[in-house]
Amino acid sequence: MAEQNNNQQQDVNQLLKVRYDKLHELQENGKDPFVITKYDVTNHSTDVKEHFEEMGGKEVSLAGRMMFKRVMGKASFCNIQDLKGRIQIYVARDSIGEESYADFKKYDVGDILGVKGTVFKTKTGEISIHAAEVTLLSKSLQILPEKFHGLTDTDTRYRQRYVDLIMNEDVKDTFVKRSKVISTIRRYLDGQGFMEVETPMLVSNAGGAAARPFETHFNALDEDLKLRISLELYLKRLIVGGMERVYEIGRVFRNEGLDTRHNPEFTLMELYQAYTDYHGMMDLTENLYRYVAKEVTGSEILTYGEHTMDLSKPFERITMVDAVKKYAGVDFNEVKDTAEAKKLADEHHIEYEERHEKGDILNLFFEEYVEEHLIQPTFVMDHPIEISPLTKKKPENPDYVERFEFFMNGWEMANAYSELNDPIDQRARFAAQEEAFAAGDEEANHTDEDFLNALSIGMPPTGGIGFGIDRMVMMMTNSPAIRDVLLFPTMKSIDK
Repeated sequence: MAEQNNNQQQDVNQLLKVRYDKLHELQENGKDPFVITKYDVTNHSTDVKEHFEEMGGKEVSLAGRMMFKRVMGKASFCNIQDLKGRIQIYVARDSIGEESYADFKKYDVGDILGVKGTVFKTKTGEISIHAAEVTLLSKSLQILPEKFHGLTDTDTRYRQRYVDLIMNEDVKDTFVKRSKVISTIRRYLDGQGFMEVETPMLVSNAGGAAARPFETHFNALDEDLKLRISLELYLKRLIVGGMERVYEIGRVFRNEGLDTRHNPEFTLMELYQAYTDYHGMMDLTENLYRYVAKEVTGSEILTYGEHTMDLSKPFERITMVDAVKKYAGVDFNEVKDTAEAKKLADEHHIEYEERHEKGDILNLFFEEYVEEHLIQPTFVMDHPIEISPLTKKKPENPDYVERFEFFMNGWEMANAYSELNDPIDQRARFAAQEEAFAAGDEEANHTDEDFLNALSIGMPPTGGIGFGIDRMVMMMTNSPAIRDVLLFPTMKSIDK
């Protein structure tokens, strides 16, 4: 096996040497492709194919990567691939000239070509370009994966996304759809009167979510800073300042593990709307998800793996207590205190920490028994106060808050509140979070004095929500892992 691998490497090295030799020959003959700075492109491949009736017989100029070549004496065929697809090129010696044809025969799969020629249809009915001029725009000095097996190793695909995009058309389609998801969200929110804003990534106090931050050092000020874990606290400051509807789509950073749904840096969209509550956020979420699904996939019915999710119907709304009662058979309305909640957890073999209180135990029951059942779009409302330090209490039951999480496919897709705007209550919640941190909760929030000052100025009743954009894209593209929708996911470094 070792000898076979060694022979294969020698073969690859020889092929690479041939490509470098071809480049040197071109350069010696004054045909260095790397000195070319631009090429005028009039059309993409699909423009020609989809509008053949009007473009047949007309001259066009295209550019792309040569993915296939077949030389047949005085005439040859090749395929070039551009942003939108592939198209066949017919290259004849009599059309492009003897010297250019001799050069063309030496071009390799992977080279980037510019082609000017006439649109026509071959005898077999394939829409093609009859080349009048072929220009080598960039020489590929590496070898693309073998045509029929392509690039299938996932680790290599993620590390070399540029090759993945070349070889796998469905991958490119995923990221085209990702871009469309984000632009569609912006279009919808702009139409609802929201203003897009930008807030700091480097912060002294990373608050707004339960997560461990990354830490860094700012040399100019000789000050330790953190990468933001949320967008929340700065966006609420803007609500205080009178910007009644704001949103931000941006990267956030959480120092946590990697799995199919988590990457340490990911894209979050948060929005805040004055003079509404979490019910208003539910209505907005329903309408936004339907709109994005229809615009991006053409349907309000989404298929993800073995599940089909119907966004056309009203989304289910259920409290966390009722959800646990439904799926675990435990009614937390009947649970008197933390001691009784921990006894129930012991009986159900649910692990908890000493610091956990009744509301924490309820959430553990929810995670253990309920989440996997929430396949259809579902709002889980009214969370315990212990896990919701930035949320308004329910006036009729202050042990719970006006919060919901939006679920699909058993995943949390969004998190929303009736935002806490009482600065006195907020200070007390921060104090409780500081105690939790001291007791070992590394994801607890810290007191943010400037945010408390903003609340003291006065923040109107406000609804807020955070959407995980990457999970939304996974759902819209039927992608099995978050790395499949991140162009450059976080990967462990390979020793050089």
